[in-house]
Amino acid sequence: MRTFRGGLLIGLAVAVLVGALAVVYEMYDTRTLKRTVRRGEVLCGANKGLPGFSIPDDKGNWTGFDVDFCRAVAAAIFNDPNKAKFVPLDASERFKELQSRKVDILSRNTTWSMARELDYDLYFPAVAYYDGISFMLPRARKIDSALDLNGSKICVQSGTTTLLNVADYFRANNMKYEEVKSDKLDDVVKNYDTGKCDTFAADQSQLYALRLNLTKPGDHTILADVISKEPLAPVVRQRDDDWMMIVKWTLYAMINAEELGVTSENIDEALKSKKPDVMRLVGTEGNYGEQLGLTKDWAARVIRHVGNYGEMYERNIGEKSKLKIPRGMNQLWNAGGVQYAPPIR
Repeated sequence: MRTFRGGLLIGLAVAVLVGALAVVYEMYDTRTLKRTVRRGEVLCGANKGLPGFSIPDDKGNWTGFDVDFCRAVAAAIFNDPNKAKFVPLDASERFKELQSRKVDILSRNTTWSMARELDYDLYFPAVAYYDGISFMLPRARKIDSALDLNGSKICVQSGTTTLLNVADYFRANNMKYEEVKSDKLDDVVKNYDTGKCDTFAADQSQLYALRLNLTKPGDHTILADVISKEPLAPVVRQRDDDWMMIVKWTLYAMINAEELGVTSENIDEALKSKKPDVMRLVGTEGNYGEQLGLTKDWAARVIRHVGNYGEMYERNIGEKSKLKIPRGMNQLWNAGGVQYAPPIR
């Protein structure tokens, strides 16, 4: 009887241990790269309606700055940017869906903050776009400074950093405002467009994009004031270092390529270059790609299919786009901005 009871207790203990290990595995499964390769595509969590950054057309074809970055990750892995599949996610569900592995990466307008890394057990590999909260309002209000917004009725989206930033700004400046919140971005835009509020607060880049969707875009102005730091970055799960490194260095490769003058148009010439920095970038010297679990020419694949950082910026949100957002802080560090990538060496 004692032997039976002892065996039963051991069996129960083993079952509990196996269950506990299963929970740990579920929380900290770090095989994103292997699953992605086996699946044959990168699953990208995307904003479903932000012109210039992430938006599908009526045929399901996605375009935008964030879309192109996810395609760059697919190009690095598969040598095929079309191996990126886009999953539309609202702000309120994006982190949960990444945690549950519905997507491999969030490539949508998401602000990097300490609380998000700690609370959601996520990691922001590198800043893709430096932004900040600003305000859009009807030109008829004749306001050109955020300090004149006292008493405004402000539309904001729930689940975003905008809520706290607006509250902090108005409290710091002893001003009052009324908040009009909506969970879905489409509803926030509709509320503003129909006059349920007289001010729209969001990332400045987002306001440039969403203004295109208003009934009369020309009737609205975006203030120059920026009231917060909003470093927008791709997001991955923590404790998945192999995957994080690929996402991080894909972005850094694109930034380095712009600095070195390597583009989608001259990549073949770059592959023949004898300049050490260019050779390391395109993979004709060193084994950096292999250390990432990729091929030597991983960065050359990215540049050939998607382009360098400047190309990605200009065609989607810069001077070659409808948005025409100035590079500003997103200019390279040696051209007056703060975009800066560690060297590949």
